Amino acid sequence: INAQLEAAPYVYSGLATCEVRGRLASLLSELTPEGITGFLFPTGGGEANEAAVRIARRFTGRHKIISHYRSYHGGTTSALASTGDFRTWYGDGGASGHVKAFGPSPWHFDMGATSEAEEADRALGLLEEQLLMEGPHTVAAVLIESIVGSGGGQKHPAHYMAGVRSLCDRHGVLLILDEVMMGFGRTGKLWGFQHYPGVVPDIMTSAKGLSASFLPLAMVGVSEEIRAKFDSESVGWGATFHAHPTSLACAYAVLKHMLETDLLGHVRGTLAPVLEEEVGRLVAEHPSVARGRAHGLFGCLDIVDPKGRPIQRLEGPAPASSVALKQALREEGVFGLLRLPLLHLAPPLNISPCELRDATQRVSRALKRTTDRAFEETPQP
Repeated sequence: INAQLEAAPYVYSGLATCEVRGRLASLLSELTPEGITGFLFPTGGGEANEAAVRIARRFTGRHKIISHYRSYHGGTTSALASTGDFRTWYGDGGASGHVKAFGPSPWHFDMGATSEAEEADRALGLLEEQLLMEGPHTVAAVLIESIVGSGGGQKHPAHYMAGVRSLCDRHGVLLILDEVMMGFGRTGKLWGFQHYPGVVPDIMTSAKGLSASFLPLAMVGVSEEIRAKFDSESVGWGATFHAHPTSLACAYAVLKHMLETDLLGHVRGTLAPVLEEEVGRLVAEHPSVARGRAHGLFGCLDIVDPKGRPIQRLEGPAPASSVALKQALREEGVFGLLRLPLLHLAPPLNISPCELRDATQRVSRALKRTTDRAFEETPQP
């Protein structure tokens, strides 16, 4: 970072480029799937998804974007309008062309399936029906989180993701995969979509792990076909701090360090089994934890009341039990993504197994003295 500040602290990307931008783009072309050849560098995940939507619309000449309920894509206009939870209520009034679809794991009903494959087939049938009714000729892209992040750490059935890719190909619709939370090793693979064999997006976005969050930076990767089109046409997207040289230098150093230290191997081989074990223990030991999921170093717990219902609605308001749990976690020294009824576990990728177990033990103590108590006070049948 200091070396870049000395050499070229800032260059407006609309007027000129800088050497580190070429180095980072070249490295990313080696780390992304074959065929992803063009890169933009916004300053955050929401801005990256905003750019992805703009690119999809410009490339296809179509306007509609289909995204999932129970998703989050950012706080800017199109990203928020693509979001599928309560946060979209706050800002999608001025956006048009955003259509929501149910994914294969809805919260408040099931599809009557008896297997994961059947569940995936039914969700794919719903998606294709919706696509046909909207008119494929009007749909620019399907935008999905590869693995649902703040909406619960939900991994899609591989059969479902393969089916979405096939639907997009059949109807000439682009597939945008949001890797803002999962990209750069969070799940033990470099990209979340690598958990679904054969699934490669037309456009991909990522952010947080790119610079280890030392400096604000995101990326949009596009296929060679899309890149080639905009070699001679304007993308129609730009920003003052796009491809900021200092942030690019930071990201290049972070990725080189990740590769040289085999951080992915540390997550996949050392930490993932520990988190999976600890999540299982929390579910087994705490009546207020109904379910848990762990994917690499990304976990989530579903917190419930004695009747088995979520401790609160995602959008609130927070009951006394939620407030007590938040306070207990703070007292235990645990800080992180707590959006009840979901309690996320997403520690740094360089954490040690001992530190990880210590963290989950702190969570355990907080649960025991707050949300679990309601079960002790409620007569069980």
